[in-house]
Amino acid sequence: MKRTITIAGLGLIGASIAKALQPSDANHIIGYDIHKDTLRYAKEHRIIQEAITDYTTAVQRADYLIIAAPISESIRLLAMLDEIPLTKKLIVSDVSSVKQSIIVAANQLKNSQVAFIGGHPMAGSHKKGIEAAKGHLFENAIYVLTPTESSSSSDVEALKSLLLPTKSKFVVLEAEEHDEMTGVISHFPHLIASSLVHQAKHWQQTHAYLPNLAAGGFRDITRIASSNPALWQDIFYHNRKKMAQLLGEWITEMETLKTLLEKNRKKEMINYLEEAKVYRDGLGTSDKGVIPSYHDLYVDIRDQTGALAHVTQLLAQHEVSINNIQILEIREGIMGALRLSFASEKLQKTSELVLKQAGYETMIEN
Repeated sequence: MKRTITIAGLGLIGASIAKALQPSDANHIIGYDIHKDTLRYAKEHRIIQEAITDYTTAVQRADYLIIAAPISESIRLLAMLDEIPLTKKLIVSDVSSVKQSIIVAANQLKNSQVAFIGGHPMAGSHKKGIEAAKGHLFENAIYVLTPTESSSSSDVEALKSLLLPTKSKFVVLEAEEHDEMTGVISHFPHLIASSLVHQAKHWQQTHAYLPNLAAGGFRDITRIASSNPALWQDIFYHNRKKMAQLLGEWITEMETLKTLLEKNRKKEMINYLEEAKVYRDGLGTSDKGVIPSYHDLYVDIRDQTGALAHVTQLLAQHEVSINNIQILEIREGIMGALRLSFASEKLQKTSELVLKQAGYETMIEN
């Protein structure tokens, strides 16, 4: 018997879920979106089987409803469920990165047919919109589920079963602990990245050449500041208490660091940096982490046509799979550096040997 899944909101996340679920013969995917062009694109590219522009109709047809909209809009769509007559049980979830506001709204629902389970697939892309959707976007990513008063353990298992094609790693958390943790490792870093950009912009008034010196480190640490401002304002608003707390702790931390610098407390500064290094390097050592465990190899290459292709072809010939490639720095006419990431130390060592034998200079960071 087919399951009918309505996905309300076909942006990057909603459309990626649809792409993951659509191939199964057990699923019939209905797409709801306020943008007709988005629905047209979803149909033309077979991301969904059916497009519906009326929310009530889309909800009444569903066995499962996944609300994939910004947080404030998701709360509005949740509240509307009390106005929609349902003749069968409806398991509802969302994809919001802040859970407490969503759970509060869900617990206020009076519709006895609704079983709500909060959801947060912890993966994304630097791109946005349905055109950027990928069926494998959530593969091996943490997918947080936050049950509510209206959902049973069997409802949670049913939702997990539905979402199995995403190949995510499911974790069940309370809303408050989810928001605290995502505040620390996701939301707060975005604030810091934006503040660093503002600081650079301020200093550009003194040093006009400053942007020309903004190398890889600055670009990497501030990359997330390029994300959608309206979307992130909504996230910050709904997690504002945690953000304010974290900002207060950050200010205290920076005052301590300022003292270490001003008083030239060399040993304490080394300890501070060492503790940070050890903790950061350990974040990828567990297969349960959001940060994957990669084994990196640094390779020097020249700025010339085909340089990158030659490296990857060499490794392909030895059946070595590369998980990630990053061009760290390259300037016209001189040497640059690649960071190649592998899933295991064995692949890392094999790659080092292959490339050294081909005349490349390599380094493994200890």
